[in-house]
Amino acid sequence: MIAKKWLLIVLCLACFSPACNLSVLPTDALNTENVAGTPDGLPNVMNGCYALLKNNVMFNGYIDPGQNYLWQYYQFSDYAGDDIVCGQVTEHPLFYSFTYTHSPDQENIRFFWYISYKIINGANTVIELGEKIPNPTSEIKQLIGEAYFLRAFLHFNLLRVFARPYTQAPDGPGVIIRRTTTDDALAPRASVKEVYNFVVDDLKKAASLMDRPRGAQYASKEAALGYLSRVYLYMNDADNAIAAANTVINSGRFQLESAEGFKTYFQKASASSESIFLIAQTKVDSRGKEGSVASMVYSDGNSGWGEEFASPSIRKAMSEHPEDVRWSYILPLKDPATGLVAKKNGIEIYYITKFSFQDGDPNLSSPVMLRLSEVYLNRAEAYAIKGNVAGALGDVDEIRKHRGLQGALYNGQVPRNKSLLETVLLERRIELAFEGHRTFDVYRNKMNMVRNYWGYHLAGLQETDVNLAVEPTGYANITINWNDPKTIFYIPVDEILANSACKQNP
Repeated sequence: MIAKKWLLIVLCLACFSPACNLSVLPTDALNTENVAGTPDGLPNVMNGCYALLKNNVMFNGYIDPGQNYLWQYYQFSDYAGDDIVCGQVTEHPLFYSFTYTHSPDQENIRFFWYISYKIINGANTVIELGEKIPNPTSEIKQLIGEAYFLRAFLHFNLLRVFARPYTQAPDGPGVIIRRTTTDDALAPRASVKEVYNFVVDDLKKAASLMDRPRGAQYASKEAALGYLSRVYLYMNDADNAIAAANTVINSGRFQLESAEGFKTYFQKASASSESIFLIAQTKVDSRGKEGSVASMVYSDGNSGWGEEFASPSIRKAMSEHPEDVRWSYILPLKDPATGLVAKKNGIEIYYITKFSFQDGDPNLSSPVMLRLSEVYLNRAEAYAIKGNVAGALGDVDEIRKHRGLQGALYNGQVPRNKSLLETVLLERRIELAFEGHRTFDVYRNKMNMVRNYWGYHLAGLQETDVNLAVEPTGYANITINWNDPKTIFYIPVDEILANSACKQNP
């Protein structure tokens, strides 16, 4: 992290830079004067909140095709992990996630903070307007519940990006909680524990209100309970994580995809019984190279940039079972001249296709935020925390049965070379790879991020240095310790300059 003196210089330069055009108000103090104030308007307001999760929005005076919530979310989660390797040096701010060279004025962080609180403000509007309606119908209650869910979802993601995990520092600084549209703009950061308690309360409230499921593209009772299982797990509250997961699994509303069906699951996620909550996109939402999640991790030659690949680390983790259908989403690019895996700047190209091929479009998908397999894995990890071998491995085997590994089940036996928790976390890593979980799973479990493979996360790497026959040594960023301040991002400069009550990360 940069020294405090240098931070002040950066902030001053950002403030006076003509290109920066910072707002004079905190970025989460948003105008809602034009929001519809009638019951008939609530569906439109709620749909607008969902749309902001995927749409490009004007920020800093212009609309950048790469500025959207989804793209930033995956940059801050998976790009900082060990499942995706960077194939080149770039000036795009996504590179800071690979190299852990964050700054308070990087545009993707500033946008993510802005758009998150903008959507939170919309959710608060739905809650406030809906709760004023006397004798609300079940449809109105459903919408209010969806707003509570989104408010929790967004606060939780902000917390994971900008604050240390609950298991590391529950009393440390979290993020700003926005409970109403009229909260004081100059608000301090709540503690991590306070934000977690707020998120839990919102998810419980959401679950109590929603009883009219509208499809996986909208929040539901089970989505709220599924997220509760995740949030409780992050808090190391195994009993509550298990209870929440049980309710979802036993609801009967969702089924794991078969091994054969899973090969095309992400192309048809909106229609799958495994999906619990996703960000639905259609053909009109396709952005080509500009701003789609797929464009950085896949290219058919023209469709995307294809600069980030499945890492040697995740491929090694999966190597014991080539029959695992989850290999379907790792696609090597073969050199037609040699038949070997092609390389980009010395790095082998293994494309990732979990965000491609919906409606045949290489850049289109409906990114899955929560699916049944994660709920099983949340429960499995909670069982592991409690030392329940049968419960943990039973849930892991349920996943493996549906991924082509019927001949490689654990059957209640922990492998000799692994602990129970390590066994569960390995399955979690493979099952949820590239879906925005890995970085958070590593650090909340107080594990170091080990990236001992060739890639441009290594500071100063030149293509001529790459020797795939040996592991790299002597480079910065091979190992990031779990307690390193670099594992979280700076609060954006906009908020720090405008809100004296909001304190910066060290």
